[in-house]
Amino acid sequence: MTGPRRRRAPPKPEPEYVPGTLLNWNASKHWDYDGPRPCRYCGFDTQLRDSHGSHAHKVCAEDALAAQAREAAEAYRVRSH
Repeated sequence: MTGPRRRRAPPKPEPEYVPGTLLNWNASKHWDYDGPRPCRYCGFDTQLRDSHGSHAHKVCAEDALAAQAREAAEAYRVRSH
């Protein structure tokens, strides 16, 4: 005879994304001293660079990362059912 089966606790909800809190761009490598160029996401000029060296606003890069995370989580949920 076996004991009662334990059920797994429901997953905790994802924390709400707050713009400006995901990335830390304090390092000087995120600044282009040669002048502004178009952001890879929105097209407006910026002197900021992302971790790949492409010109990007910090908020634009954070929004793109948050969207990628949502898409990956959704794909994982779809495959796991």
